[in-house]
Amino acid sequence: MAETIEELTVNWTNDDGVLTTKELDKQVLTKGAWTTIIFRYCDMDRKTGEYGPAKAVIRRYQKRGGIYRMQSKFVFSSANQARKVMEVLGEWFPPESEES
Repeated sequence: MAETIEELTVNWTNDDGVLTTKELDKQVLTKGAWTTIIFRYCDMDRKTGEYGPAKAVIRRYQKRGGIYRMQSKFVFSSANQARKVMEVLGEWFPPESEES
């Protein structure tokens, strides 16, 4: 249970204490009662014990009763999908756009 944004993570340890999902980076997109964070992470291959390629997930949290609870998430299924999302968003919201 996380009480602060800094405590929110995608790190996941199995019952044996092995870190099976390792957070590589995180960027807070919005803060407040509703917080949105994009995480870069990798999963451990259970057969080899090696970490696989980087993945990304966007998670949305709501803070209630002093605790952040995940409300929704979108996992990018591949690097290709992430690049396609960036391409579309770049078209919709070009850098020279004055909209916020």
